[in-house]
Amino acid sequence: MLLYIYLIAITAEAMSGALAAGRRNMDMFGVGFIAFITALGGGTVRDMLLGNYPVTWTQHPMYIHLTISAGLLTMLVARYMHRLHSIFLVLDAMGLIAFTIIGCNVALNLGYTTTVVIMAGMTTGIFGGILRDILCNRTPMVLRKELYASVSLAVAILYLTLRHFEVNEDINMIASFSFGLAIRLAAIRWHWSLPVFSYAPGRWND
Repeated sequence: MLLYIYLIAITAEAMSGALAAGRRNMDMFGVGFIAFITALGGGTVRDMLLGNYPVTWTQHPMYIHLTISAGLLTMLVARYMHRLHSIFLVLDAMGLIAFTIIGCNVALNLGYTTTVVIMAGMTTGIFGGILRDILCNRTPMVLRKELYASVSLAVAILYLTLRHFEVNEDINMIASFSFGLAIRLAAIRWHWSLPVFSYAPGRWND
């Protein structure tokens, strides 16, 4: 089940990357590159940090073909994308959760400690979006809008807690997905966010 969700997730993330590239008027190469980075960047950074070589997508060329194709397809259907906005939000939330759990499992299989496992899950979940926004010259969305990175953190903690208590893996997956999806969609619906730190040097000099 996780594999299918992963494939859906990287496709959705690739398309979101392509839309971001389109807002910056990038050419076809730029669109394909940003789509690829958005979809697979988190896992790439995770593997590099954990020393997990070879990097996952180098062993699965289909992921490259899928993400770049999804990005280029977006150029053709972009005018209709606003009608699918709600679906994209759900797919993005599913991708965040799937990436987080996959990242946790990679780190667990490599024998890392709990703290590193959680960070690996979060890195997988959010870093593709961070790279996308940096390359598109904007403040990363995960650092400034509704709960996103914190959802990844909560999912990682819940998943590892249930795993610690030896809860059946399928039940654990369903519980983690349901919890993460509910929190993320609720955050979008009611604009939940963490407190914002606003620093204006002039105010402190008065």
